[in-house]
Amino acid sequence: MNGPARLMALAVGLAGMVISMSGCDKLAARDQLNKGVDAYKGARYEEAIGHFQKATQLDPGLPMAKSYLATALAQNVVPGLDTPDNLKTAQQSIAIFQEVLDKDPTDVNSLKQIAGIYYNVKKLDEAKKWQMKVLAVDPKDPEAAYTIGSIDWTLAHEHVLAELTPAGATDDGEGNAKAPKKVMETIKAENGPLVEEGLHYLLQAVDNRPNYDDAMAYLNLIYRRKADVDYGDDAARKADVAAAEDWRQKAMGTRKANEAKKNAGPGGITMDSNGNLK
Repeated sequence: MNGPARLMALAVGLAGMVISMSGCDKLAARDQLNKGVDAYKGARYEEAIGHFQKATQLDPGLPMAKSYLATALAQNVVPGLDTPDNLKTAQQSIAIFQEVLDKDPTDVNSLKQIAGIYYNVKKLDEAKKWQMKVLAVDPKDPEAAYTIGSIDWTLAHEHVLAELTPAGATDDGEGNAKAPKKVMETIKAENGPLVEEGLHYLLQAVDNRPNYDDAMAYLNLIYRRKADVDYGDDAARKADVAAAEDWRQKAMGTRKANEAKKNAGPGGITMDSNGNLK
């Protein structure tokens, strides 16, 4: 065999080896992916992370591997904890979800996951921003709208406490008509936009999910913050409190109906707390 022929044969042989190795890597990656899913289902998140990392290394193009890895990392983020390690894990997960979004900006799961991570590490403005991105892709998503509304209430409530407490006043949940005028004027300025936005999104959540009892409960709360904003207009304040009470009653009734429906089996058969038919 002459020189050129030997080089051609060697090239073909090496190409075959590369294809064979590539095929083996892909099979191994899928095996790691499956093992990771099993570990994740068993709540063994550290083990799952290891398997998903190996899967992405063996086959960077494997569908869902990065999403699964980011999701497993997100499970290791402790809600409310702002230690460096916890924040590092949160950022690692966000970065991988962002890689998924770089290929598919409309991936709602990744958008929601990032929003949830920011919420868990108490970066509420970022969480709200990412829920807005969810709604840009799916305008009828009730959970995204609900979360925005609940964040708006949380921020507004924090403002109320921050202003009332130093003044020696407590929140009465009915507009705080007896609180110092200067304090209430500050609250009104801070919370006006939050209350308006919160009401909009919570009502949107209920429109898109009529039995959304959690959203109804927050409508009760946000109307009580609206009563603060309407300080100085007693008729408006009383109307806000009445609306809040109405939503409180709706939330209780809807929650009761939802629980009854959840516990009812086919033909009205019910289940006990252990899941046994009776």
